[in-house]
Amino acid sequence: MKKLLAFLLTLAMLFSVPGLCAFAEAPEEDDENYETGDAALDNPRNQDGIGEKELLVVSFGTSYNDSRRLTVGGIEGALEAAFPDWSVRRGFTSQIIIDHVRSRDGELIDNVEEALDRAIENGVKTLVVQPTHLMDGFEYNDLADALAGYADAFERVALGAPLLTTDDDFSRVADAIAEATKEYDDGETAICFMGHGTEAESNAVYAKMQQVLQDKGCTNVFIGTVEATPSVEDVLGMVQAGSYKRVVLEPLMIVAGDHANNDMAGDEEDSWKSVFAGAGYEVLCVLRGLGEMEAIQTLFVEHAQAAIDTLK
Repeated sequence: MKKLLAFLLTLAMLFSVPGLCAFAEAPEEDDENYETGDAALDNPRNQDGIGEKELLVVSFGTSYNDSRRLTVGGIEGALEAAFPDWSVRRGFTSQIIIDHVRSRDGELIDNVEEALDRAIENGVKTLVVQPTHLMDGFEYNDLADALAGYADAFERVALGAPLLTTDDDFSRVADAIAEATKEYDDGETAICFMGHGTEAESNAVYAKMQQVLQDKGCTNVFIGTVEATPSVEDVLGMVQAGSYKRVVLEPLMIVAGDHANNDMAGDEEDSWKSVFAGAGYEVLCVLRGLGEMEAIQTLFVEHAQAAIDTLK
């Protein structure tokens, strides 16, 4: 029932909010009985006084305050440290999350249009947009289209690449998640990462990541999705083909938000935790977004640098 109510709320808000609004991650406001952390610790990066060079970091977003600060905020902080001559600002593509955080916590986060309008009003001449998207999917393409509509407002504009773009990106992300989970590599534990999944052709990144991990010898690491394929049933089948006793679940997402807390680690019968526990495995859920990992932050810094280099 909870998922049905959340789905209906998402539909209602999706068709009532203009702009870049895709699939929602925010929970229903009338049924929120959990703690997501102190929003006051997060920096929404919506300040004026930007200067002539702006680095706009665009994320889908999350209403989980601690995860937002550690993941999106962590990436933004790494970019700010790497590019001290640029003003780093934030934009979210999910209006539902923006509205939820505003009504619940009073934190004001710009959507993409608001962030771009802020840049214009502040006299920005050179704009680099670095998305934190995992792949070149619907969200990334919508962002590119939105940015194209503002191209004439700036002297120079560049758009950075999403996380998984080149073969080197896949290799380094695989190394990062293998390093982050090496403490569980005991020969009896399967490590399962849950991605979002998409109907776009870019859903192939999950199968590619699985192959890259296998080629690196990470034979106990499995990749699945909550919205597409491989499904949790597919991942369970791969795990059952081995001789594992325990399963570690972790999101293959930039943030550890609603999907990670509910679809992966929730108590409902169709959550990943429940599915694996029901199959007889001891289950540990690690609520850590990819954006918390220093290696992932470094990769986004390099993508931003590549975008900046195109302006020279």
